[in-house]
Amino acid sequence: MAAVESRARADGTAGAEVPSLAGNPLLGSLFDLKADSLGTYLRARAQHGDVVRVTAGPPGLRAELYCVFSAEGAQQVLAAQSANFRKDNTFYQEIRDSFGNGMLTSQDEDYLRQRRLVQPLFTKRRVDGYAGAVADETQATLTAWEQAPGGVVDVSDGMMQLALRAVARILFGTDVDATVDVVDRCFPVITEYVLRRGYSPANVPRSWPTPGNRRAAAAMDELYAVCDRIIAERRGAGTADAGPAEDLLSLLSAAGSTQDGEFDAAELRDQVLIFLLAGHETTATSLAFSLHLLGLHPEHQARAREEVVRVLGDRTPGAADLERLPYLTQVLKEAMRLYPAAPVIGRSSVAATEVAGHAIPAGADVIVAPWVTHRHPRYWPDAECFDPDRFTPEAEAQRPRYAWFPFGGGPRACIGQHFSMLESVIALAMLLRAYEFEAVDTDVPVSAGITLRAEGPMRCRIRSLGG
Repeated sequence: MAAVESRARADGTAGAEVPSLAGNPLLGSLFDLKADSLGTYLRARAQHGDVVRVTAGPPGLRAELYCVFSAEGAQQVLAAQSANFRKDNTFYQEIRDSFGNGMLTSQDEDYLRQRRLVQPLFTKRRVDGYAGAVADETQATLTAWEQAPGGVVDVSDGMMQLALRAVARILFGTDVDATVDVVDRCFPVITEYVLRRGYSPANVPRSWPTPGNRRAAAAMDELYAVCDRIIAERRGAGTADAGPAEDLLSLLSAAGSTQDGEFDAAELRDQVLIFLLAGHETTATSLAFSLHLLGLHPEHQARAREEVVRVLGDRTPGAADLERLPYLTQVLKEAMRLYPAAPVIGRSSVAATEVAGHAIPAGADVIVAPWVTHRHPRYWPDAECFDPDRFTPEAEAQRPRYAWFPFGGGPRACIGQHFSMLESVIALAMLLRAYEFEAVDTDVPVSAGITLRAEGPMRCRIRSLGG
């Protein structure tokens, strides 16, 4: 192993040489990453520590990933030295080419302008106003589950539909059904295309008429068309006598300032697509795994339900109830620790940098991995155990800020994190009050896509509690 003392290196970087994960002499860790990237990252940390180099691909097309696993290293990459770590890698470019240059993928002045225009629409007061829409869509899910065959539901599918309908309703108001149908049909095609190209060492141009390119282009055309139609209708409708519409698209259309102007139609579509992508898959993942884990741990489920019934009684939860349901919030945070919706976050280094005492060269692909940091034994004893009491205020105060970062961090932290927590707490409270959950699928394999994905069903047997 390389010497650990800090030193100046020939390429201008400072710090110790980064240890490498052993792999195939010809292809590195390519097959390991394809088979189980999250497990490969866990193994890299366990064998080599908090900064590890992982290679993948044949000579000449080989990718090198500099993996940063400590909380302190994640804070440096995402926050303290965020200007040195950009979204310039191939994976983000593929998302950009498919879903547009919205807030997830934009950079520099584009990002700053978008953030300034969008930020007023994500204040706590504004987001709290969406609580009623979330409660309505949760009630629709509860009603649908009354007819579940054999009393068994796939909570992964159920939460994906709930979260998609909630974000579509908040974005589009009354245009929910047509939008949800198109997103259901087109998103899987596009996301698989992004993943395949994002992780491939070489790709043919998108313009070539290959079957994969043609399928993806057709899905993008359909998705873009429905967004463009709704945007055009909003912009043509103007302000009704009853006052301006309160759906997010109407507010985005009206957003503007002397400094930043306003969004044109193409920019609006980019924001809408990113909000649809990031706004439903992430929350759905958190909710589904919360139910799965509670279905495996009836003692925690009973404790959470007791709090919900005691605080809410029979009334519909609202935004003010988030602070009144601390244990339920702890359950969600612990589920997001074990199953972070964004398990891996990528960046590209602008200049040679020392991270956690190790030399990262300029132009390197760098990843931080909530999946690994959330299991780091330095911060999380018995890390695979589900224990919501890890998130009492006292316990949280004892850990580094970036020991838990499911929403990213620094200046690029998720703008919708308050909405995600609002939606998750309201939905989980209503679901637990209505049903008792017992996990049928006790082992749910996962993989890292654009977001964390369950590879198979996540079924629970539900029993109505008459609430």
